[in-house]
Amino acid sequence: MNYNFDEIIERRGTHSVKWDWAREDILPMWVADMDFKTAPEVIEAITEKVSHGIFGYGTIPKDFYQSVIHWWETNHHFTIEKDWLLPATGILPSLSAIIRTFVKPDENIILQTPVYNHFFTILENYGCHVVCNDLKYEGGNYTIDFDDLEKKASDPKTKLLLFCNPHNPVGKVWTREDLEKIAEICSRNNVMVVSDEIHSDLIFNNRQHIPFVSAAQNYELLSVTCGSPCKTFNFSGLPISYLISRDKNILEQIRKTLELQENSYPNPIAMTALISAYTKGYEWMGELKDYLYQNFIFLRNFCGEHLPAIKVIPLEATYLVWLDCRTFGKTSDELSKILLMEGKVWLNSGTMYGNNGEGFLRINIGCPRQLLTEGLERLKKALKE
Repeated sequence: MNYNFDEIIERRGTHSVKWDWAREDILPMWVADMDFKTAPEVIEAITEKVSHGIFGYGTIPKDFYQSVIHWWETNHHFTIEKDWLLPATGILPSLSAIIRTFVKPDENIILQTPVYNHFFTILENYGCHVVCNDLKYEGGNYTIDFDDLEKKASDPKTKLLLFCNPHNPVGKVWTREDLEKIAEICSRNNVMVVSDEIHSDLIFNNRQHIPFVSAAQNYELLSVTCGSPCKTFNFSGLPISYLISRDKNILEQIRKTLELQENSYPNPIAMTALISAYTKGYEWMGELKDYLYQNFIFLRNFCGEHLPAIKVIPLEATYLVWLDCRTFGKTSDELSKILLMEGKVWLNSGTMYGNNGEGFLRINIGCPRQLLTEGLERLKKALKE
């Protein structure tokens, strides 16, 4: 291994949301922020950029488009054309702009719950109605309820499906069959699909991420795919993203909304980080994925030996593990509070992600094995007591 993911890096006192929002005796394993330095190649590129010392207005370099196109061809086996791309300042501002462009405040947007909590925040801030197409949970596996999706999509007030691909928090990689079924239903009902694919690189066990833009190419529907290196390379504090659509008119409308929001131009340091990550970071990412999956195996074995009451949902993607804790007979909020107060370990309550997250917890395993071990020991101690 060429990269050291076992290194313990002190993050307290660095204005870290993950670490400085917690008391000093709390071990944070909640927000999607890994405790690894980003790839050395990215650090080197940023350092060189900063050493220039001038941070004036810039342009979007052609390397931006070339690196994104190269990354998706290499990593996702999908060819993007330059005019399908729109640079942006992060996934959340992008989603906000898309929704404000294509949906009216009193119209419906479908979420497939349990799902990333900030989806709810965006929709509530704008005043849209959230319609839940709850995922089906059977035998430790999550699937899409297509009959219910058809019903929700057929409502004339439903204008958009905000899709998580792969899925956070349940760690699911959707198949091409899943995506084409979504495209078929949404095409027939004139529902736009916006696919958040920020976790698309962190896929395990030889599974393959299928971009929604690829699966939807034979269907008549409006769709936008959102990508970013920020989760993969752990620089969410340097937000940058891009939107992919075959429809240049869609991208132009979104661009105008981003300008209205005054956040249409990515930070040049973030731009440098993206280009370096996508051109030089493939080997680092490969070793990161190996380390993360070994962390998952360690967690699964630990729970099997010491906490058999917890059912660990199989991890196909992301570094966020979904834990079925319903046998404890307590709510997710009660469990997370017990862990925080008694175990001094901070996990996310499942109900952050929708009502059908009740009885579940989400744990972040994107950390050195030593910290993961300490967190699981605290988890064991609190739940045993």
